[in-house]
Amino acid sequence: MNIELLPMTRERMHELYRGFVMDPAIFMDMELFEKVKNYRYDAEKVDALFDRKSKREGSVSFAVTLDGRVIGEVGFKHIDAEKRECELSIHMQNDSVKNKGYGTEAERLALLYAFGEMGMERVTAETILKNTRSQHVLEKLGFVFRTEKDGFRAYCLERKDWAEKNGLPESGEGS
Repeated sequence: MNIELLPMTRERMHELYRGFVMDPAIFMDMELFEKVKNYRYDAEKVDALFDRKSKREGSVSFAVTLDGRVIGEVGFKHIDAEKRECELSIHMQNDSVKNKGYGTEAERLALLYAFGEMGMERVTAETILKNTRSQHVLEKLGFVFRTEKDGFRAYCLERKDWAEKNGLPESGEGS
């Protein structure tokens, strides 16, 4: 498995969305899913999405690639440099790249980046209640369930716990 994280570019975002299929597991509101389930690639909408994301402060996004082909997106939002914490998010392109370990590896690489390059002390993540696949991946990576509220499960991973499990320095200062 050759999973790599590359900075998200306009071209990579187009590659991601040309093969994108909506996943009902990420929708709480199934009426909304019914409205968007027949997603069709639209270059103008992808350009607009890329422009919005590029301007968003406190976030960073990576293309998840498999042997050079874009298969997903992983990133961090709500980055708080002062508190040294952020929130992890991921979505994979379609069912052909799910349940194969690619998302788990992408999240592992993203966590290495967050705790190493970004110097974060805490990474959080949320999933909707029915997205048990995502919950399983988070728990496998060491995230600890914190709360359940308004249809979401919140998780947290502390740097010290990640460092202990993965042989990293305990402090993110100067990493």
